[in-house]
Amino acid sequence: MVFHADLSVCSPQFLFALPQKEGYEFFVGQWSRHELHFSSLINIQTLGEIAPSQLILYHYPDLKEEKGVVLMTAEMDPKFITVHQAQCLANQVQLFYGTQRQETYRLVETFNHHPEDFKHMSVIAELEQSGLGSAGAPGGS
Repeated sequence: MVFHADLSVCSPQFLFALPQKEGYEFFVGQWSRHELHFSSLINIQTLGEIAPSQLILYHYPDLKEEKGVVLMTAEMDPKFITVHQAQCLANQVQLFYGTQRQETYRLVETFNHHPEDFKHMSVIAELEQSGLGSAGAPGGS
């Protein structure tokens, strides 16, 4: 996964859509330096700032300059998220933060800087266009 660190600083949050059997479940991703913490939107709406992270992606950029590689590990709460769903969210991080398409990254910028103009259905449309739209649902690929 390749993305510029400054993107996570100037746009530290995003709303990710995790495909389910019927519809989507939304997760908010919040960057904290090289960590990306995910919590379901329902948890955030219910618990606010004390909502626990259900998935944390740790990025290790030590080899980025020399080898062009950023290593990543994950810590997840298996009561709330499966490995397959965690992979889907990680793929979405690459889709939205590592994209070369300005239209795709513009969704991240809009969410952070013009929330009144943000449309959650645009995230779903982008996922379906990319092929990730069924990746998190049980039986999806």
